[in-house]
Amino acid sequence: MTGNSPHRIGELNEQPLHAGLKNWYARPGDRVEVSLDGFVVDIFREEGLIEIQTGSFSNIKKKMHRLTANYPLTLVYPIAAEKWLYKLAKEEGEEDRRRKSPKRGRVEEVFFELVSFPELLAEENFTLEVALIQEEEVRRFSGRKMWWNNGWERVERRLIEVVRILSFSTPGDLGNLLPEDLPPEFTTRDLAGALESSRSLAQKMAYCLRRVGEIEQVGKRGRSYLYMRA
Repeated sequence: MTGNSPHRIGELNEQPLHAGLKNWYARPGDRVEVSLDGFVVDIFREEGLIEIQTGSFSNIKKKMHRLTANYPLTLVYPIAAEKWLYKLAKEEGEEDRRRKSPKRGRVEEVFFELVSFPELLAEENFTLEVALIQEEEVRRFSGRKMWWNNGWERVERRLIEVVRILSFSTPGDLGNLLPEDLPPEFTTRDLAGALESSRSLAQKMAYCLRRVGEIEQVGKRGRSYLYMRA
């Protein structure tokens, strides 16, 4: 799959990464794209529903709350543990280019999205699965330069391989992502240092873990809030 040129843009309504994960998860007997309670569900099976979300969780907040009130539901979110960048030729006669990105995704990145509904982890019907994957990101040159893209825009994401699935069905499962070497009381700066991550990610993680009762706010250190494990 990775050696072929990408198909024409707009040829499919469904993005390739979403379609690839849906095919990977589907089992014999499953029904796909099922209308249920006013929503379309990716996979319907007797044991429960499977919804694949490759974008913002804020877009599916209402859907997740409504469906988990009545059905067991697994939400799948992919993170690129390894990524290849496929740049389409700028002009006719040039060749497409493909290279491996030095960036490696990590499971904690799910907190950037989970801030939309962390409380669902306390619901018996809800399970979050993070799919660590190898993916190919197709880009084309638009000429609209921004500070983050140098004129190249993402066209689509494509699944190469599912490397590992990490499942979270309770608040405690999320709490296990806290680094073991955190001090008894810590700030989000301490958390970012232990994770070797951005402060923004640590703040999102602290917010989610506080909402589900895995950490609690116990005071302040200077202008920063202090937390401890619940």
